[in-house]
Amino acid sequence: MAASGEPSAAGASPRHIIHADMDAFYASVEQHDDPALRGVPVLVGGSPRSRGVVAAASYEARAFGCRSAMPMRTAARLCPQAVIVPPRFPRYRQASDQVMAIFRRVTPLVEPLSLDEAFLDVTHRVQAGTEPAAVARWLRAAVLRETGLTVSCGVAATKSVAKVASDRDKPDGLTVVAPGDERAFLAPLPIRDLWGVGPRTAERLSKAGVKTIGELAERPLPWLIERFGVRGEWFYRLARGEDDRPVSTSREAKSISAEQTFAEDIADAGALAEVVREQAARVARRLRKAQLRSRTVQLKLRLADFTTFTRRRTLPVATDQAGPIGSAALEMLAAETGGGRRFRLVGTGVSNLIEAEEAAQLSLFDPLPAPARAAALRETVDALQDRYGDESVAWGVEESRGESPGPV
Repeated sequence: MAASGEPSAAGASPRHIIHADMDAFYASVEQHDDPALRGVPVLVGGSPRSRGVVAAASYEARAFGCRSAMPMRTAARLCPQAVIVPPRFPRYRQASDQVMAIFRRVTPLVEPLSLDEAFLDVTHRVQAGTEPAAVARWLRAAVLRETGLTVSCGVAATKSVAKVASDRDKPDGLTVVAPGDERAFLAPLPIRDLWGVGPRTAERLSKAGVKTIGELAERPLPWLIERFGVRGEWFYRLARGEDDRPVSTSREAKSISAEQTFAEDIADAGALAEVVREQAARVARRLRKAQLRSRTVQLKLRLADFTTFTRRRTLPVATDQAGPIGSAALEMLAAETGGGRRFRLVGTGVSNLIEAEEAAQLSLFDPLPAPARAAALRETVDALQDRYGDESVAWGVEESRGESPGPV
């Protein structure tokens, strides 16, 4: 395995990847630091009196149905005996730094996804004669010994399967999927477990008779593309355990975003969606101007009580178009609106940027080829907006597919 984390050559041995996911991280840190909280339900987040949300729920609280991103008022009603603790993000970052340092003692190929989870490529250790499960066991023991916190690990030949596996035996669990067993492992799992499938997508699939990952794997690619556009191929491949993305060690935090703080808090989902569409168009335009494309869309939201959180979605194909960016952002937005939640800020952005030339080779199944005529049209619209302002020309949007037919 090359130290850069590049894909192995055809016919070479499979990768061995660990997805390490800290268990109820914020709540576990609070229970570690305050022995009085151990063994009791703990909710980390804002006050239920100020429309706060749950940032983390201990496993004792989860037994009552509490979960992260739930309104704190709802969680407090489900578990009235829970202790509500305000978040201490500097302390969580400190604990995260300690955990990531342990990960890097195992391998230099570490890709953090957030404060509490990361991918580790341990192929070189397996090739040297160590079983991947043994590496994961050492990792879990070291984290517990040095931090007092537990971590669950999934081991597989691909990132997506390792991520699913890490969630199968929480807390303090270990699940190993042998190379070649990916599809069989995934098949009986509920569709919601597939990476990138949110509640609304799961509901759509369920209505179409798809309730497990195995059932999704049996659907033909055109069927998926017809319903989900560019994300159809993503689902098609991941449901079959196919994922050739390497563990990336890049520390570059390169991103492009647009955000807006409102003079008055907004609860109307339609008004928020309109802002997100406009932001997606601006972000896409800046991508094209910088000759970049992105595979990760992120949505930043700030509630009326100043609770701020970010949701992310990975696209199957790197893009510089407003359609796919807006479609992913709108689906994430739809999962967060409603229930009386009012928003003070919304931001749409992209990360994991690559040069446009590097992304020019489209997927074999890419449903959105970009002919030269369409590229020229986009360049013309960008030039008009540069000269006369963003609102001088607007793209028509077909919301059901997230595509932009042309300027209006």
